[in-house]
Amino acid sequence: MYDLTKSAAILASNSNIKLVRQLDDGSFVAFDENEQEVAWDDEAVTAKRAELQSAEDMTKLRDERNRLLAATDHWAMSDTPDMTTEQINYRQALRDITNSATSLDDVTWPTKP
Repeated sequence: MYDLTKSAAILASNSNIKLVRQLDDGSFVAFDENEQEVAWDDEAVTAKRAELQSAEDMTKLRDERNRLLAATDHWAMSDTPDMTTEQINYRQALRDITNSATSLDDVTWPTKP
């Protein structure tokens, strides 16, 4: 199975790398723009991989948060009655969720009123 995350981390960790191939044995080979093989720093790739995974986790968290906010947008429309304090607090708690959570695995969602 192709390891897209490691491949992306190899590409992102070295600006000289233009292409990454995963071999049948699971190892990776990287090439520059002249198709010359390029070595990479495994520690840098591991760090970049963690950074990319964290960014992906936060994107998924924000996507879910935005979906939940969108489901309550009608509360804030000008042609609807004023929002209750509970509704205002719920929407604010959703906006603030990225201050405490780093992924969908560690989030505690506020209770919708």
